[in-house]
Amino acid sequence: LRWRQRLNILRKQTAWRPERPHLPLRLPLRIRPKNKLTLNQSQRTRGPGVDQDPKGLFEIDEKTGWIKSKMPLDREKHKSFKLKAFALSPSGERLESPTTIEIYVLDQNDHRPEFTQKEFIGTIPEFSVPGTSVMQVTAIDSDDPMTENAALSYFIVEQESIPPHSINKTMFGINNKTGVIYTRDVGLDRDVVQSFKLTLQVADMSGMGLTSTGHAIIHISDINNHAPKFHPTTYNINAMENKYIAELGRVNATDKDQKGGDNWRIKYTIVNPSGHFAIRTDPVSNQGIISVVKPLDYESQAEYRLIVKAENEVRLKAPYEQIHSATVTVRVMNENEAPVFYKNPIKVTVAESIVPGTVLVSDINCEFLFRFEIIQDPENWLAINHGTGQITARRSFNIRSPHVRNNIYSAIVKVIDQDAGGISATATLEVNLWETNDYPPVLIPLSGTVCSDRDRDKLGLLLSAVDEDMSPQADPFTFYIADQIVAANWTIITLNETHAVLQPLIDIEKGEFSIPVVVSDSGSPSLSSNALVNVTVCPCDSFGDCKSYTAAIFGTKMGISFIALMIIMGCIALLLLLLVLAVAVKGCTRQNIRKGRGLLVGASDDDIRDNVFHYDEQGGGEEDEDAFNIDFLRNPNCSLPRGKQPLRKDAPYTLPSPTYPRKPPGDPTDIENFINVGLDAADNDPNVPPYDTALIYDYEGDGSVAGSLSSIASMGSDGDQDYDYLNDWGPRFKKLANMYDPR
Repeated sequence: LRWRQRLNILRKQTAWRPERPHLPLRLPLRIRPKNKLTLNQSQRTRGPGVDQDPKGLFEIDEKTGWIKSKMPLDREKHKSFKLKAFALSPSGERLESPTTIEIYVLDQNDHRPEFTQKEFIGTIPEFSVPGTSVMQVTAIDSDDPMTENAALSYFIVEQESIPPHSINKTMFGINNKTGVIYTRDVGLDRDVVQSFKLTLQVADMSGMGLTSTGHAIIHISDINNHAPKFHPTTYNINAMENKYIAELGRVNATDKDQKGGDNWRIKYTIVNPSGHFAIRTDPVSNQGIISVVKPLDYESQAEYRLIVKAENEVRLKAPYEQIHSATVTVRVMNENEAPVFYKNPIKVTVAESIVPGTVLVSDINCEFLFRFEIIQDPENWLAINHGTGQITARRSFNIRSPHVRNNIYSAIVKVIDQDAGGISATATLEVNLWETNDYPPVLIPLSGTVCSDRDRDKLGLLLSAVDEDMSPQADPFTFYIADQIVAANWTIITLNETHAVLQPLIDIEKGEFSIPVVVSDSGSPSLSSNALVNVTVCPCDSFGDCKSYTAAIFGTKMGISFIALMIIMGCIALLLLLLVLAVAVKGCTRQNIRKGRGLLVGASDDDIRDNVFHYDEQGGGEEDEDAFNIDFLRNPNCSLPRGKQPLRKDAPYTLPSPTYPRKPPGDPTDIENFINVGLDAADNDPNVPPYDTALIYDYEGDGSVAGSLSSIASMGSDGDQDYDYLNDWGPRFKKLANMYDPR
């Protein structure tokens, strides 16, 4: 019990009070060493507060062992100190182990509580129910939170409404321990009061200690509990026709909710829109602005009655409030205006091959018919009646014109109101052209080669056609052979819509053929054209060209060796040499005959053959392969063999030939007319060679500057002459030999 009482005394005396810093800190027991100290021995202390930071707070009596404080202590800075005491000899040696002394600084209520903010701001919606939390206020106390010195309590000292005295009853309460402010009563109407200012107090020692004051501002927030209302509810506005008007007039609706807030903003709507009007909200005044978005027409409608309603953008929380509406009467003002086209653009669809003079537009549908003009017509295809506006075609159209785009030809029509000072209006005329079948297809090519040494599936001439028309008046094309006789040996196989193959039905080694082919298009009506296709059938090389005769021989499958070729060429050279020798021998024989009794040897040394006229007949030009045919001289009625003379390409060869004059005129002066008649018949004969071929006539006229052959001088009488050698000169001289040989 004695030691327990001393321990309690120790606890009381070790608690340092800053209010009495001069009192010494006394321990119940002095610090005494185990060994008795002599006069030269002392006691020392070390640790925080003595020789360590914070230094100089404590000291010890070296003789008595009393520990004293040298200055006031602050618990908020240092809550405790731990010191070590030990005894030293005069020489400074420790006489025993140090003793640990721990000093605790007890808290005193020396700090006032302070609010964390000078002024707290909070918001609560109007018409909130009691008990609704508004906000929480807080305060701090620097004293020991484990003691009553830091136990805080909150109070509302005063309540002030804004506007002043709008509400006198206590509307808010506060939780003493947590500082939460809440509503205590009903009646928070923002239309009556906008905010409250509260004076707060906080005290420690659970409300019995030191105190501090603060303030809290509570704003009453708005809710959408008022519907907008029109003042007035009827409006009369005048509007000019044919104009866009950004602000035609305004309608006014008011809202009692907080101005500028979301609940205050009004949205206006035209209940019966006509397409001519629109309404928007002025963000500053909250009024409705009516505008004209589509020009009005006095002649169509002179007055409009609009129903405009007003409502908030935010959903209304007072369902008992009604949505208001107003009536707006708009009167259209008439003005002297330009003519108006009811159709713009004016559309019409016609064929490109339209007959000139055809009416395209009979009624232009203009409100005022005054003077009409066409101010843009790039191709000059159109004509217009200036009084009625009737539009006709000046000439046929051409769908391939550069001014026709997507089959549409555009022109601009203008109408002028001369009574209104020349006010005018324009409209676009769009002529939609559809293709007509104006051009027949043209067959290509008109000549070609068919290789006879190719496989049957690769044999033939590729045909196509070109049509100046566009689809659907062009392809697909149809090809067929016009002559049934030719069709028995040839056929046309269609490949696709634009190409076909001309093939022989029989095996043909070589030759030239003229095939009459007809090609037609798919237009309505369909157009066709005839053409002669000159086909050359021959063996071909790798490039598809006809081989030469020698190449054809060497290109056969049998083939010949080089040695055999040299032997053949040598034989040919030998035969040519023998032929030259035979001609030379025959010439010598004729010279001998001439020196003897030759018929053509006369008194004159000149060769009688120099007096014989020689006609250099060249035949049919470049295309005549048989320049001269002796049978034509023998028989004037005989024509060149079929396939051996050039063919005319300007007329079918199947037409009959005209009648040629065959009987020579009796009068030599009529020879010119005779030749002209024959020339005209030849020009119109489709079966004769081309124009550049020389025509052959069997009549040369009467008389000859050379005279008769009988006048040729002879060395002897006719009976002395031997005419047998004339038979050796060829068929031309056989008749002459018969004339001089009576046998």
